[in-house]
Amino acid sequence: MEKRRVVITGMGAITPLGNSVDEFWAGIKAAKSGIGPITQFDASINKVHYAAEVKNFNPGDYMDSKDARKMARFTQFGVAAAKMCLEDSGLMGNAEVLDETGIILGVGIGGLEVTESSVLGMQKMGFTKTNPMAIPELIPNEVGGNIAINFGLHGPVQSIATACSSGTDALGVAFDMVRSGRLDTCLTGGAEATICQFGIVSFEVLHALSTGFDEDPTKASRPFDKNRNGFVMGEGSGMLMFEEYEHAKARGAKIYAEVAGYGASCDGYHLTAPNPDGITGSKCMTRALKDAGMDPSEITYYNAHGTSTHKNDSAETQMLKIAFGEENARKLKISSTKSMHGHCLGATGAIEAMVCAKAIQDSFIPCTKNLDEVDVEGGCDLNYVPNVGLNEPVEAAMSATFGFGGHNGAIILKKVK
Repeated sequence: MEKRRVVITGMGAITPLGNSVDEFWAGIKAAKSGIGPITQFDASINKVHYAAEVKNFNPGDYMDSKDARKMARFTQFGVAAAKMCLEDSGLMGNAEVLDETGIILGVGIGGLEVTESSVLGMQKMGFTKTNPMAIPELIPNEVGGNIAINFGLHGPVQSIATACSSGTDALGVAFDMVRSGRLDTCLTGGAEATICQFGIVSFEVLHALSTGFDEDPTKASRPFDKNRNGFVMGEGSGMLMFEEYEHAKARGAKIYAEVAGYGASCDGYHLTAPNPDGITGSKCMTRALKDAGMDPSEITYYNAHGTSTHKNDSAETQMLKIAFGEENARKLKISSTKSMHGHCLGATGAIEAMVCAKAIQDSFIPCTKNLDEVDVEGGCDLNYVPNVGLNEPVEAAMSATFGFGGHNGAIILKKVK
């Protein structure tokens, strides 16, 4: 059976750079940083004092305030981004279409602050009582459930948990659902909010987070740079509407980009570190290219996972050389936008896919902020577009993400023709 074409017809965003797609994209183009001192709890006793927090977010602007009080922060982000996405797609209130619309979302961890506060509360009450909404608030699938309840989506609702690859893998599953004919429309993306004491300390003790940039936290996330020393925790949500091409055309929907291919792999190597030889990680890229029927030379822009950790950045560079070939890898324009919005864990794949869609639509390649001295000796020797973005046409873009457990995912978007 011939595979159907899938396009993006709506997007919504809650991010450290702004609480709309337009504000987020303007921040990316201006190389703005969303990183600053932690305000959600007193981090003075910790080694890590900064993160990429969502700012000026009022749940009541997007949902009933009473309902919002029963949601964890990641779910509030997801519902808000979904509302914007549905409005942007022109499907908000279209009961006939939404009745058949699915929801496939990536959430790496879920309501971590709910877990933290519930356990602390139980300690005080002698472990006999807890918040009765604790479980409904903290489990990862609740963001999809709340979106369905709020906006009347009655298709399949699924939650994908593959650590930091969750968002990308959710997009891949949604892509296959629409392409195969199971759905005509599918809301997909990711949501995450783990900036709490438990979240920061848990990554801190793994020596995964950046430290030492308290005087200017905006310089802390510096992928591929010689002086990088860890990632900066981010939070937020990105939502996209995937729609069958003819279905979108028939209703006159605007189209951002076409979804061309998806690939996944697992390192089968280590719980927290990527395989340094890049071979298994590169398989998600080669599989995405094969799925899209595209040659590596057709990819203009690659949005890197680029966490700003030594092991990730060097391994990812090696993956690119394997998947694209040395010559094509050196021609590729690469950047890590985590240098601006931090690492949003399970939401990052969706947020970075939106970057790719906007890059195609706007003919702009984002930069890697804070890339002052490329770590050539550390194995980072490609073109990472340092500090200043490029006004150049983007015919096709790939975004890849890699998660704890060795989970790897890559998705390709291209200009609609």
